[in-house]
Amino acid sequence: MSAPIRIATRGSALALAQARMVGAAAESVTGRPFELLVLTTTGDRIQDRALAAIGGKGLFVKEIQEALLDGRADLAVHSAKDLPSKTPDSLTFAAFPRRADPRDALVARDSALRVATLPRGARIGTGSVRRTSQLRARRPDLEIVPIRGNVDTRLRKLDELALHGVILACAGLERLGLGERIHERIEPADVLPAVGQGTLALEVRADDALVGDLADLDHPQTRACLHAERAFQAGLEGDCAVPIAAFAELDSVGRLRLRGLVAKPDGSRVVRGEIEASASDAIRAGDQLARELRARGGEEILAALRGSSQ
Repeated sequence: MSAPIRIATRGSALALAQARMVGAAAESVTGRPFELLVLTTTGDRIQDRALAAIGGKGLFVKEIQEALLDGRADLAVHSAKDLPSKTPDSLTFAAFPRRADPRDALVARDSALRVATLPRGARIGTGSVRRTSQLRARRPDLEIVPIRGNVDTRLRKLDELALHGVILACAGLERLGLGERIHERIEPADVLPAVGQGTLALEVRADDALVGDLADLDHPQTRACLHAERAFQAGLEGDCAVPIAAFAELDSVGRLRLRGLVAKPDGSRVVRGEIEASASDAIRAGDQLARELRARGGEEILAALRGSSQ
């Protein structure tokens, strides 16, 4: 029997569901069974502080990448939105499967509510500076309540903290079989998604045969869109302390449209922009849009955020 593919994953219900989904797909294209190596990351262990205060979203991938580097695992399954801008040179992404719904979701106590119809002063739970800044820009009357934890924990906060609603990712809820909890799929024009939201990243050692073996799981359109979004993020030197959002999509003839923004955390200023390019120019487009937003006021926002973190 072929040696199993050892898949490193976080231990949350969502991470396990995603790892098992990828494992089944990998088994179908390689003929190798899979087994899970469940790891607890620094980001999982520290739940009482904002990510920006403890080192950023890379804390959800560091231990998993270490398992690849030291040979304990052969494949890592990441939510692409958890990836920092840079990854180790000796690792590579073998595949980005087809993207799930990239939009944010409102889960409300009253299923009839939408962001636009939330009562004045409504209490909304989110731990994301990206979501917070955009919600405050759209509805400055809302009270944003910081929450962290896995999907189940954040859903429980809805009742425990007497919130009117919580904002989560549509893709995560659907992968957990909780799509019926979504009361509004928030359009990107209203709240632009996180870089890579809805996308899974399959990471392996660069010299491993899995690089080629998993190629059939790659979705080229998803890869192009993610490259554009991550280039935009890198161009702004963004992490989870900075309210950055980006969303790329391809039209019917393969033309790429990238929308991006950088904002003040309180939503008092949002610098937005968009660019079109061919899919083959995805990285260049992301970098160009980042430079344009920097020149139009984004640099001032970034400088202020860097100063406040020192």
